Parts: sequence; C-alpha cells; structure tokens
Amino acid sequence: MSSAPPKLKTVTLGCKVNQYETQYVRQGLLGIGYADAADEEAADLCIVNTCTVTAEGDAKSRKVIRSLARKNPASRIVVMGCYATRAPDELAQLPNVAEVVTDKRELPDLLGRFGVVDIPTGISSFGDRHRAYVKVQDGCLLRCSFCIIPLVRPQMHSRPLAEVLDEVRRLVDAGYRELVLTGIHLGHFGVDFNRQRDKSDWVRLSTLLREICLLPGNFRVRLSSIEATEVTRELIAVMAEFPKRIAPHLHISIQSGSDSVLRRMRRRWGVQRFVDRCRLVQEAIDRPAITTDIIVGFPGETEDEFEETCQVALTVGFSKIHIFPFSPRRGTPAAEMSDQIAAEVKQERLHRLATVEAELRDAYYDNLVGSKLQVLVESLLPEKPGWFVGTSCRYTPVELPANPSDEGQFVNVTAGTSDDGRIRGLLS
Repeated sequence: MSSAPPKLKTVTLGCKVNQYETQYVRQGLLGIGYADAADEEAADLCIVNTCTVTAEGDAKSRKVIRSLARKNPASRIVVMGCYATRAPDELAQLPNVAEVVTDKRELPDLLGRFGVVDIPTGISSFGDRHRAYVKVQDGCLLRCSFCIIPLVRPQMHSRPLAEVLDEVRRLVDAGYRELVLTGIHLGHFGVDFNRQRDKSDWVRLSTLLREICLLPGNFRVRLSSIEATEVTRELIAVMAEFPKRIAPHLHISIQSGSDSVLRRMRRRWGVQRFVDRCRLVQEAIDRPAITTDIIVGFPGETEDEFEETCQVALTVGFSKIHIFPFSPRRGTPAAEMSDQIAAEVKQERLHRLATVEAELRDAYYDNLVGSKLQVLVESLLPEKPGWFVGTSCRYTPVELPANPSDEGQFVNVTAGTSDDGRIRGLLS
C-alpha cells in the first residue's frame, strides 16, 4: 500500500516577482511528489516568501510563520524573500524554521536539496489563475531614499531571451490567456548582458516584447511597473505595432508630482519629463490606461508640494493611482530625515488624493463608453446570477453577462456606463 504524498503549503507576501518565485519552488516540489495541502490539512513542508518593503511587511511575515508553526506543528518551514535576505538570523529564531534562503539565486540549489533532479528553468503553470506572471529580470541599482529593495536585491540579472520565450509558450499551451511581464526593475531587462555586446546588438525590453508578440497562440501580454525613463520610443512603437497582442496599459511610477520632493526621494527625473513620456504614449496608442504609484506625506512635503502632485495627476489623467502614506523604512535615508509628516496629515492628504483618483477613474471610464474591450472573464459574481467579472485590456474591471464556459477566456464587450468602480459591458 503506497503512502500518502507529503503535503505542502506556500504563502507569499509582497510583489509579483515574489508570487512568481513561490510558484517556481512549488512547481519543482510538486514534480517530485509533494501535494498541496487542503485548507485545514496539516502540511509537512511550508514555504513562506517574505516582503520587507515596509516594517508592516516584516510583521506580517513573522505572523504568518508563527501561525503556520502553530497550525502545522510537525512541519518544516523554509523562509525566502527579501526579509530573509535582510535579516536571516532574526527569522531563523522563529518556530519550526528549518532553513532561511538569503539569495533568490539559490532557489535551484534549494530544490536540489529537496531531491529535485531536473531543475526547472521556469514555470509551466500558475495555480488556478487565468493570468500568469513571467519574471524576466531581477535586481535594482537605483538608490531612491525611501526604498530598501536595492539593499536586498542589488544584483542585476536578466533571463535569457530564449528561456523566457520557452516559458511563455508553455504557459500559453497550458491555457493562460494573459501574461504579465515582471521584474524588480523591469525596464532594465537586458542591461546586464548588453555590457558585453556591440550597441547594434543590444537586447532591450522592447526586443523581448516584440519576440513574445510574434509567438502563436490566443493570449495577450501586459507590462508590470516600469520607470518613466524606460518608456522608450522603441517600446511605445512595439506597443503601437501590436495593439491586439499588447494590453494598452502602462503602470509608470511617479511617486510625487513635485520636483522638490522628487529630489529628496532621489528619483532620476523631473515632473516635466514624466509628463512628456505619458504624452508620447497617449499620442501613439488609443486611449491607453496609465496607472501609477504616489507616496503622500514624504518627509518635508508641504501643502504646495502636495497640491503640485494633485495637479500633475489631473494633467496626466491617470486611470488608477495606488496611493501610499509614507512609511519610514529603517535602513533608508528617508527614515532618518528630520521633518517627518504627522500621521493625521498623511491620512488627510491620502483621502484628498483618493478623491482626485476617483474623479480621474470615472472620467477615463466614461471616455470608454461605446468602445470595444477585450475582457478576460475571471470569476462569477455571486450576487448577480449569470454575471461575471473580468479585466479588460485597459485594466478596467468589467461586469458582464457570460456563460460558465467563458471563464478563463477572452470575450469582446461593448463598454457601457460604470458604477462602483466597474464598467458594465455587454457581449458584442
């Protein structure tokens, strides 16, 4: 009588890159006989992929580890991720922690220690989702004054073009309809191996994107967060050349709309350059969705500087803004700045900018009424029988009537009016 397979649980905190790396480890372990543990089933092995962007991320990671140890007392816990890189000794003291992986480049070695002989070069599935993340790059050399990530992921590394293309083929063959290219500094894809090449032979993100677009299959590709200086004319040209393959959406992080705040943040460009890049995108592509990140209440931020940020948001016309109140991160220059902003001021500015964001979102949605949208149908709306919710090519959530067989597939809809942050669509 064969014994039951060992049970595995994985928990991921943080970014898309972390989610990809957890899936890479999970797939390797499933390949040698591990099985996913059910919700209430005890696990033999737990993998925790941690985040250290904020002190809250550290606290959440510790809480997850302690909870897993309590609910799975016989388990071994392996901790990986950016917190593991920053403070491995701290994490090693937590209950049931058997190993702390301090460098993401060690993940193939980790799998080897568990008995994986055929070490994968990538992934072939992404759980039960309908979109998959494809990590193409790691590492960041920037030194933004608020960010800890360059200290824990400083090594620049781009995956070989052929390896990425093979992974995309596998994921498309497995039925994933949307692939999101991601990296710690996505726009620096290729920088590391271009150092040994003639400039005429450089590989850039635009090169990779074009090669992916030429692959067969029913899928679309979306870029995750990118810096304004890397939204090059070449990249925009590829997006314009393949409008049905590449989602007309860019997440371009601005962080602040004030030049003086950007200097204190040690960002690499001023506001006008950012706005100019957004204008290039808007001129080349039909009604693109431009989303962004903004930090409010950065040390020393005056009322005038905050108002400059609100005005820039209106000038660009973002369709979505991820708004974060500044959180001092120990180990970064911004945490040591003397003119920290009071918590109640940060919250008040967050609410004001959220009002601007809602107005911009509604204006963008209104501009789409009557247009055709390609929607990836994702899940049933339990409160509305026969209706599903999905994500459009322009990164807008869409409610639509659909058949169960449409889940996980593309459908074309005509955009109607919006309500409660969603567009209502009708099949077209």
